[in-house]
Amino acid sequence: MENKYKWYKIADDLTGLDFSLNGLTEIEIGGKVLCLARHQDQVFAFFHKCPHAGGRLSEGYLDLAGNIVCPMHRYKFDLKSGRNISGEGYFLKTYPVKLSKEGVFVSVMEWES
Repeated sequence: MENKYKWYKIADDLTGLDFSLNGLTEIEIGGKVLCLARHQDQVFAFFHKCPHAGGRLSEGYLDLAGNIVCPMHRYKFDLKSGRNISGEGYFLKTYPVKLSKEGVFVSVMEWES
């Protein structure tokens, strides 16, 4: 089996994304549910559940440093790398986001047989 990345257009621009007051939203693309975060005019995409205990990250919040904080146990993850900055060995799966004049795009891996 071979894998490849595919870019999905998710909005024409940032105003087309329905971010809640906490700067987070969920989308489904390529058969995957992702959480999006808007922080300082950047958009980050990552798996929608915390790798520690499965908390829905869209119900969490962004701290002042721009980390996503899980609502269950307050684990913090770096939006760029997915690294857990709380000290534990969990990593959050992140996905590339591209903002351009053509729109907002997210890339996810697809499997080919």
